[in-house]
Amino acid sequence: MPDKVVTRFAPSPTGYLHIGGARTALFNWLYAKHTGGTMLLRIEDTDRERSTDAATAAILDGLSWLGLTWDGAPVSQFERAPRHREVAEELVRVGKAYYCYATPAELEAMREAARAKGLPPRYDGRWRDRDPSEAPPGAKGAIRIKAPTDGETVVHDRVQGDVRFPNKDLDDFIILRSDGNPTYMHAVVVDDHDMGITHIIRGDDHLTNAARQTVIYHAMGWEVPSMSHIPLIHGADGAKLSKRHGALGVEAYRAMGYLPEALLNYLARLGWSHGDDEIMSIADMITWFDIGDVNKGAARFDFAKLEALNGVHMRRMNDAALLDIFIATLPYLEGGPAIAARLDDRRRAQLLAALPGLKERAKTLVELVEGAAFLFVERPLPVDEKAAALLSGEARAILRGAHAALATVSAWSAASAEAAIRDYAQAAGHKLGAVAQPLRAALTGKSTSPGVFDVLAVLGREESLARIADQID
Repeated sequence: MPDKVVTRFAPSPTGYLHIGGARTALFNWLYAKHTGGTMLLRIEDTDRERSTDAATAAILDGLSWLGLTWDGAPVSQFERAPRHREVAEELVRVGKAYYCYATPAELEAMREAARAKGLPPRYDGRWRDRDPSEAPPGAKGAIRIKAPTDGETVVHDRVQGDVRFPNKDLDDFIILRSDGNPTYMHAVVVDDHDMGITHIIRGDDHLTNAARQTVIYHAMGWEVPSMSHIPLIHGADGAKLSKRHGALGVEAYRAMGYLPEALLNYLARLGWSHGDDEIMSIADMITWFDIGDVNKGAARFDFAKLEALNGVHMRRMNDAALLDIFIATLPYLEGGPAIAARLDDRRRAQLLAALPGLKERAKTLVELVEGAAFLFVERPLPVDEKAAALLSGEARAILRGAHAALATVSAWSAASAEAAIRDYAQAAGHKLGAVAQPLRAALTGKSTSPGVFDVLAVLGREESLARIADQID
C-alpha cells in the first residue's frame, strides 16, 4: 500500500447527488478515514451541455448534509483541459498515440461493416502507422491511443478480482477530439494521476472503462491506482434502481425526515457488512470498513429497512443532539416551517421535554413533526375525527371530573398528575383508559400521543387545564 491513501469522489454535475453516488462517496470517505488517508473531490464537468452550477451546488450540499467532508478545494475537470491536451500531445511525441484523420463517413462505413459481420463497432487503425503529412489539407485530426493489439489487459480489482479484457476488443480509442477537447476516458486518468489518487472506488458500470484507462496509464508509464468497482444498487424487486425504487437525490431523503447518520448506516450496509452488526455509528463504520469486504453482487434498496433503522437511530440519539438536528431540518420537512416560525424558548424547552416520549413513536423526523404538533397549536385545538369520537357525551362528564382532580394539584409533574387521575378514576369507578383517552384527545386533538401524563407535564398546569376546559364548556 502507498505511504498515504488518497481516494476521490468524482460526480458529474448533471443532476442531484443520487443515492448510488452518495454510497460511492461514503465508501471512498470511509476507506480514507479507516486508513488515515484523504478523500478529494473532483467535479467532472466536461459535458458542458448538461453540467450546471445548480447541480454542483446540490452535490456539495448533499455531501455536506451527510457529513462526507473532502480535503482541499473541489477540482473542476473542465478547467484542466489544457493539461489533458498536453498529455495527449506528449503521447503522440513518444509514439504511443497518433493523429487520426478518418472522416465521419469513413467511421460510419467501419461501423456498418462491423454490424454486417455481427461484430461490435471498432476503429480499424487506418491512421495508426501513416504519416501525418498524408492528411487532407486543413484537416484537424483527433488523437488516438495506440492500444496493444494482442494479449490482454488485466484490471486487478479488489472487489471483482482480476478481470481480463482481450486487447483486440479495446481498439485505438480517441483521447483528444479533433476540436481539441479531451475525452472523459483520458481526462479521468490525467486527473487521477495529477491528484495523486492511490485508490479508485466507483460503480462497477465503470469496469470496462478501467481497461481502457489502464492502457493510458501504461502508455504514460504511470502507476495504475488500486481499483475497486462496487456493485450497483437495485430496487427491492431486483431491477436497476429507478426513481420509483428510491433513486432520488439525497435532499429528498432529508425532506422525508431521515437522519444523516441513519442514511449512512443504511448505505454502508448495501453491499458491505461487518458480521451481524446492523446498527453502526459513524465511528464504528470507520473502524470496521475495508474495501476488500464489499460484496460482488448488487444490493437491494428497501425503504422499510431504512425507516426502521432510522427509528432506531432516533431512539438511541441523545435528546439534545436530536433536537438540534430536528430544528436544523425543519425548513425541509412537511409542516416543519410552521413549527420553526413558532419555536420560541418556552416551546423549545417543551419540545426537549417531550422528545423522550415523541421519539418512541416516530421513525422519521416527519413523524416527529406530526407528533410534536400539539405543542404548537393555538387554543381551542383543532380535533381530528378519531379524537372527536373519544369526546362523546359520557367522555365529557369524565373529563369534568378529571379537570376538577387536576385543578387540586399544586406541585405539577407527570407523577403528581398521574396520582390525581388514578385516585379520581378509582373513586369514580372508571378504568384508567376511560379517563386517559378523552384526556389525550382534549390535550392534543389526536387519538395518539406520548404518554398522557408526560403530555400534561410538558404542557404545564395552566395550558393543560385550559385545553381540558375548552372541551367541557
